[in-house]
Amino acid sequence: MDLGLRGLKAIITGGSKGIGLAIADTLAAEGCDIAICARNPADLEAAAEKLRGRGTTVLARAVDVADAAALKGWVAEVGAEFGGLDIVVANVSALSIGADEESWNKEFQTDMMGTVRLVEAAMPFLEKSGKASIVTISSVSGREIDFAAGPYGVFKAAIIHYTQGLAFQLAGKNIRANSVSPGNTYFAGGVWDQIEKGNPELFAASLALNPTGRMATPQEIANGAVFLASPAASFITGSNLVIDGALTRGVQF
Repeated sequence: MDLGLRGLKAIITGGSKGIGLAIADTLAAEGCDIAICARNPADLEAAAEKLRGRGTTVLARAVDVADAAALKGWVAEVGAEFGGLDIVVANVSALSIGADEESWNKEFQTDMMGTVRLVEAAMPFLEKSGKASIVTISSVSGREIDFAAGPYGVFKAAIIHYTQGLAFQLAGKNIRANSVSPGNTYFAGGVWDQIEKGNPELFAASLALNPTGRMATPQEIANGAVFLASPAASFITGSNLVIDGALTRGVQF
């Protein structure tokens, strides 16, 4: 299937590793120009070099999405340099699961407001696109109560609500909005890699919950996200795509 992505312009937050990098790489392989941000300059440059190997234009900038001015400025610069934006992927998470006020604030500023500000900054470009798509990365923790209940789960649930609201509000402007809720996703240097090394009991218990006997790869999550972002999904908007290998038990209507 031709996803119809060639020549489109995509911006991805948290694009230096894991799910964000897999999404950026898959979009680049489909012919998109790519802009990514992350906080670690070294990781970011390594990711940018990989993406440039796809033969497409790649812009990379060290940006903390919790910094409102920096995020909005970066989006404006990318849109101006690309001459527009078609695809926005909000991927960054603070991964804060503590019960303290600092954890709540980190999740709000990074996950929630990082998503809202990204979308708002990109909106002037998306309105002119004709093939505009917003994809937000939520989590199965936004659907079910698990060990990440608290700030992480709450704001992941809020992102799903926000995204479905966008879908309704922007349908008349031909701008689609969907969310993706990954299950546990394993990659080197990621949170589950760290948990496996630092808390093997939690890792084993979490792994045992998944009937497939394994965790997802970033590429498996990216495949779903890129399809939703693409013109091939032109009548899909307001959906929350769960990619979890049957981890969750709740029925989604």
